[in-house]
Amino acid sequence: MTTEQHPVVLVHGWKSRPDIWNLLIERLENASIPYWNFNHTGMGNAPPATIAAALQTFIRTTREENRYFGPIDIVCHSMGTCIARYLFEVIDGREREEQVRYLIGIGPPNNGSSMAELFNDPAYGPQILRQLVGVFVPRRYDPADDIIAQEFRPGSRTMAALQAAGVRGDIRYRMILTANLTATPDLFPCFDGKTWERSRDRGWQMTYAGDGIVPHTDSYLPGAGLDILPADPAALRMHPGHYGHIELPRNAEVVDRVMAYLCDPATTPGAFCLPEGDGRTPARRRE
Repeated sequence: MTTEQHPVVLVHGWKSRPDIWNLLIERLENASIPYWNFNHTGMGNAPPATIAAALQTFIRTTREENRYFGPIDIVCHSMGTCIARYLFEVIDGREREEQVRYLIGIGPPNNGSSMAELFNDPAYGPQILRQLVGVFVPRRYDPADDIIAQEFRPGSRTMAALQAAGVRGDIRYRMILTANLTATPDLFPCFDGKTWERSRDRGWQMTYAGDGIVPHTDSYLPGAGLDILPADPAALRMHPGHYGHIELPRNAEVVDRVMAYLCDPATTPGAFCLPEGDGRTPARRRE
């Protein structure tokens, strides 16, 4: 275990809130690791670039307040990962003023969100939205009015900017995903435990390789370390809902994995995403 502790910046996801990190915060406090909890709930319908700029201001202000100017770690959930990536890869991609050791994404839509695209599909969208009311979207939700939902579609300006910028060689990227290894419907009951994804060859289909909202193909990032949980499929029989997308930041196994990276730089991921292509490539197991 390392004795050097880096502050951890926490970035919550879409329509989420900072207290989603309470379990991780407890673990950070027990390990005497400082944390800076970024809250963007009050930004309403702001575009991702604006939220990323606010994250930059938050980090700079908090650095000044704490008189700390060394490396930081970033832990993000869902689209919060792409907000952080937009800051470090697009806004700060050339100057690299921010020193970042780890960028850890939990269930991230790195290649754009299949679910956001599905919301807008004329054939599938209305039924999908009805299934998700009260679970993932509010009543009378209209994705056409949601800038985030539009900018996280795979063909959006935001996702094009991220793809053009590419990952930074000075940051260790770690992606933590879950899979329904036992085909348990209760992992995400809205879709009987499956996740929608778009296949290049077959169009829309459902897969157990996802967390109910984000399929693995959305998350692959060239060269990033990858962990697919649970390590023991029996965990899905005991607590299947804990491995669904919404609950991932509260999942004890996910938090254990995050803490392993933060506390021990020698921690190796279970696999690495292939470095070539656009990121939508499967991982290879660590040798």
